[in-house]
Amino acid sequence: MLILSRKKDESIIIDGKIEVKVLGIEDGRVSIGIDAPKDMDIFRQELYLSIQEENIEAARLKPDMAKMNQFLRTKK
Repeated sequence: MLILSRKKDESIIIDGKIEVKVLGIEDGRVSIGIDAPKDMDIFRQELYLSIQEENIEAARLKPDMAKMNQFLRTKK
């Protein structure tokens, strides 16, 4: 892990494409801005982990194809 110190309005550049800028520091909280290509997904860690857990759970489910076909027929 790379550990850096930054002050307000200072930034770091990742891979020449992503800029992470410190926008403010107040009451022990840091506000950051991220400028990245639109095709790049950016998530808070807790949300990313939640998405991963949901995907793993969804992959474990065995779909009922008869119910799925019936559902799709009613939506036409």
